[in-house]
Amino acid sequence: MIRSVVRGFGAALPKRVMTNAEMEQVVDTSDDWIVQRSGIRQRYIAGEGETTASLGEQAARAALANAGMTPDDLDLIIVATSTPDNTFPATAVNIQNRLGMHHGFAFDVQAVCTGFVYAVTTADAYIRGGLAKRVLVIGAETFSRILNWTDRTTCVLFGDGAGALILEAGEGTGANSDRGVLTASLRSDGSHKDKLYVDGGPSTTGTVGVLHMAGREVFKHAVGMITDVIQAAFDATGTTPDDLDWLVPHQANRRIIDGSAKKLGIAPEKVVVTVDLHGNTSAASIPLALAVAAGDGRIKKGDLVMLEAMGGGFTWGAVLLRW
Repeated sequence: MIRSVVRGFGAALPKRVMTNAEMEQVVDTSDDWIVQRSGIRQRYIAGEGETTASLGEQAARAALANAGMTPDDLDLIIVATSTPDNTFPATAVNIQNRLGMHHGFAFDVQAVCTGFVYAVTTADAYIRGGLAKRVLVIGAETFSRILNWTDRTTCVLFGDGAGALILEAGEGTGANSDRGVLTASLRSDGSHKDKLYVDGGPSTTGTVGVLHMAGREVFKHAVGMITDVIQAAFDATGTTPDDLDWLVPHQANRRIIDGSAKKLGIAPEKVVVTVDLHGNTSAASIPLALAVAAGDGRIKKGDLVMLEAMGGGFTWGAVLLRW
């Protein structure tokens, strides 16, 4: 059978690092308050000329170099983002052009913080369906551009960045020992829309709007929803937390990450945590974390890796793959 195998990874971050100490100069907050409630110590903020597309392009070029490929080797680009450069065309098409790629096809996926999980699952479906052999999957965000910088409950949490994976069609036997995507579990429930949303849009206000979040409500639902899709992935493959080498979660909040791992019985040393470095970069957080852990040698060829996320909508999902 066909499996979608990871061939390369890459990441990109804005030049500016904004520490919690700097955040104290912007809103009424403190380093202790931010770290205690989220685990975040710094985040990266896009500056002039740095956009979702420019960061996505950098991450894409890093992934291509890591894979030893060029844009000519790609069939499809999927970009997960909630902060596109333009309402249209898709940021994926923008990045396709920036890469000098004039063949194949490209489109965006919008599932907020779960976007990268949705995008990897979509890429896997195109590969297994025979519509693409090599897919560049990017998560890229500039959430700093949709924050209310007077709201201390939200502006301290988010950052900007981009990460990318290249998935390629490979042969497998259908066993869990195959390299590549083994299973995916996706969910959404629109009844939770008002708990995490942006109050603007072309069809409503004609403006971009800013982010609003009912933090306690999001936290209340997060651990249960995350463990639901992770358990579904385990059940689909007959695997257990003991079989897992790495959990790479969406980097939103250290307490949610720790609570989900504990509930599932996943050892803390198996959890990749970068929220302290990047903050919540929405759809970019999982590929950024993958790039850190694969880049420093923690994630190795043959490792069993679980990706999971929850985002506005609510959307949530998990992907189990063998690196």
